[in-house]
Amino acid sequence: MFSKACEYGIRAAVYIALQSLEERRVSVNEIAKEIDSPIAFTAKILQQLTRNNIIHSVKGPTGGFEIEREDMHTVKLSMIVKAIDGDKVYTGCGLGLKECNAQKPCPLHDKFLDIRTDLRNMLKSTSLFELATGLEVGLTYLKR
Repeated sequence: MFSKACEYGIRAAVYIALQSLEERRVSVNEIAKEIDSPIAFTAKILQQLTRNNIIHSVKGPTGGFEIEREDMHTVKLSMIVKAIDGDKVYTGCGLGLKECNAQKPCPLHDKFLDIRTDLRNMLKSTSLFELATGLEVGLTYLKR
């Protein structure tokens, strides 16, 4: 449903939020290792997240990536998805067809409308803070 870049972007943002709760900045190398992503690919994803004001990049010897605690409450998963994948997850065909609409629907079109609506609602209502605190107390995991 999400691109690989988007999956890594969500995992990276959650990891950065978790580390920021502990008042730590993290390097691209550490993030890539923790989310099992290639370093160069991770760097490009982090650039997109920084450009979209989802995370902050601090340069210098004590630099790295971070997110302000108050921002964790306002940054929703939908913002990360939009920054990396755009809105195609809400508009694309469930079967991946180039053209699919109410006039020429694919076999899944009508059923997929409800799934898309539920997905949009979940992404818009889930904050980075919620996900990071789940990790912090061991209720959820980023790596298996």
